[in-house]
Amino acid sequence: MSERSRIRAARHAAEKKGVSSAIQRTARQSPYKMRLVIDQIRGKDVNEALGLLKFSKKHAAVQIAKVLNSAVANAEFKSREGNESIDVDTLYIKHAIVNEGPALRRFMPAAQGRATPIRKRTSHVEIILDAREEKKGNR
Repeated sequence: MSERSRIRAARHAAEKKGVSSAIQRTARQSPYKMRLVIDQIRGKDVNEALGLLKFSKKHAAVQIAKVLNSAVANAEFKSREGNESIDVDTLYIKHAIVNEGPALRRFMPAAQGRATPIRKRTSHVEIILDAREEKKGNR
């Protein structure tokens, strides 16, 4: 079994357990810049992460906020489809990664009639949400 199919099988198994996810492919932002933002929100609650993204100065925050909102909507849809109730406040970011997508190759004129290549990098953003278990006190 190849690496890609093993990852896909793990994601599919997680989807059945109630975990929801969202993926954005080929976002026109370099992975390095996207990872700076995604590292800030990994492991946080959804509401806290959305607040951080809203007030971030980085352009990557806008792209990641769209993916995060999509993952929340997917969780709500899945719970509605299965006649279950889900509290959005209990959701947290279980897994958030940015992978490198295909680079767009462009050429810029250089001195003495030459051309230098320019690689416009793209990113794949993947966010997986899960619900936190509520802790009950002994009172």
